[in-house]
Amino acid sequence: MRRRATARVKAATALAAAAALGAAGLGACSGGDDKPVGVAKVVSTLGPGEGALNLLTLPGSVESGGTDPRVDWVTPFQERTGCKIGLKVVKTPEEMADLMRDRGRRYDGVAAPPEVAGRLVEENQAVPINPDLVDGYKKLEPRLRKLLERDGKHYGLPYVWGSNLLMYDTRAVPAPTSWAALFDPGQARRYSGKIVMRDSPLAIAEAALYLKGRQRKLKIRDPYSLTPAQLSAAGRVLAQQRQFVGEYWDLPADAVSAFAGGRAVLGQAWPYHADVLNRASRPVQSVIPSEGATGWMDAWMIGARVQHPNCMYQWLQWTASPDVQQQVAEWTGVAPANPQACSGDRLKSGFCAAYHVGDRGYLNKIVFAHAPSKTCGGESGKKDCTDYAEWTRTWIQATKA
Repeated sequence: MRRRATARVKAATALAAAAALGAAGLGACSGGDDKPVGVAKVVSTLGPGEGALNLLTLPGSVESGGTDPRVDWVTPFQERTGCKIGLKVVKTPEEMADLMRDRGRRYDGVAAPPEVAGRLVEENQAVPINPDLVDGYKKLEPRLRKLLERDGKHYGLPYVWGSNLLMYDTRAVPAPTSWAALFDPGQARRYSGKIVMRDSPLAIAEAALYLKGRQRKLKIRDPYSLTPAQLSAAGRVLAQQRQFVGEYWDLPADAVSAFAGGRAVLGQAWPYHADVLNRASRPVQSVIPSEGATGWMDAWMIGARVQHPNCMYQWLQWTASPDVQQQVAEWTGVAPANPQACSGDRLKSGFCAAYHVGDRGYLNKIVFAHAPSKTCGGESGKKDCTDYAEWTRTWIQATKA
């Protein structure tokens, strides 16, 4: 089953990044030897840095020059602040969530994808941040800042974001306008064996978007908040589609290779894929279907048992800065959360256009992912929806069984 562990790593170095980060010796979290402590409170003032910072990430989210000496936003931070980073890199979102739940471990911060972030808030494994203590917070995209707001509290600092689009080879596929090109059996069989799909339980949301318009009796409103009946319907769509899918891609490089080599002509992709292939003169295009498109945001969150809050706030400020955002965006092939990364000569205009940085109209078309929860759409007291564990089971049954 595909996880989002390597989702934003550069295609050519996706696997190397994880190994290099481990070899770079940035230091393991002090977790197992520490006694569990109570949940931290939101801070109102900051003092001097504590000299250390323990972070938890998926591969590629934090670079120290170990993969490429030119790619390093860790060393300058350590030199400037005196906060030595201990980095724990995990392979899967589930491993990340489990470590954050472990009361015997103390991670100051975590770069959480949406399927992790929402659960950390729901389970009290993250504390709200104080945006007044982060210079430049208001420069981050407003739409992204709101994604982790709960009851007026801010549970994360936007880091990077992207969208899930419908991509096609213009030589083989007439321009599609709907997710039906992937999910309607009559249309999908035309490209049998040459369709690619993201290997992630969250890909169920695209099937839900398709059903939202096709089966109005299901009354789907939020493709990430599905009742058992709605989830089952989406699972059936995916199970019917499986015979036509040539590959469920794990690494971004897998989808690039499939389209470049002619093994795929239609499928789910990110702006990154279209950008890489277009720059290589491959005839592909990506579109937002008529039903809309989904998207995701990774955010820095503060752990409930934070040990070095001052260093963590310095890290939040550092990663939100335009110069660091520029480095992160170029390395990972995703959109920076701070549009100022595209100001001056930081990022090339072509990059910013390809990834829709600062394009509010584009952002408003995206349905951003959140962790599926029993509580439908965050509505108080209404708990007849399905959680991420149920989505995972449905995904496995529909695409692997």
